[in-house]
Amino acid sequence: MSVAANLAEQRVVLRNVSWETYERLLKDLENSSAPRLTFDRGVLEIMSPLSDHEQYNCNLSLLIEVFAEEFDIDIGNLGSTTFKREDLDRGFEPDSCFYIQNEARIRTKRRIDAAVDPPPDLLIEIDLTSDSLNKFPIFARLGVPEIWRYSGGNLAIFTLHRGNYKEQDSSPALPPLTAADLTKLLESSMTMKRTAWLRHLRAHFRKLKSRA
Repeated sequence: MSVAANLAEQRVVLRNVSWETYERLLKDLENSSAPRLTFDRGVLEIMSPLSDHEQYNCNLSLLIEVFAEEFDIDIGNLGSTTFKREDLDRGFEPDSCFYIQNEARIRTKRRIDAAVDPPPDLLIEIDLTSDSLNKFPIFARLGVPEIWRYSGGNLAIFTLHRGNYKEQDSSPALPPLTAADLTKLLESSMTMKRTAWLRHLRAHFRKLKSRA
């Protein structure tokens, strides 16, 4: 078993890991919000998020919740729920994920079975430096249609087309939000007081709604 560590990201990558070992670790950590595990055909990444990582993640999730309320959209926020497929030999725990178009299909479910239930409609990935493991192929194999990835002061929107992700200017899951708009709103969350930022969000979204 080989090990690689990125201390800045608090990530550890283990190789030649069995599916059974991955399952045991998930069981041991099922009541913990960290670390988060990603598994790709024998390669296991263990990631413990830093405080600034979680601040961006929580603020972006809150932004989505406020947007959904203002636009009267029913969403399901499943946070860092585990999605795994033994038949694909892959599994992941996103920073955050949301059901939007498929919200009604999972509304009453207490556990998600990735082999039967649809994948999340929107997935959030925060990458403040660099990922040790490229997760996009894993998300693609499980059929995640849209990813918002925040990295280096920029939020990018990716959508799945024929098994690969392509960058888009706007969000199909939550129109009329754009990558440029989301970047500005998220960056402002790190400098404004929380209550002032929430008022700013609502005012901005109501202006967008009036133009729709």
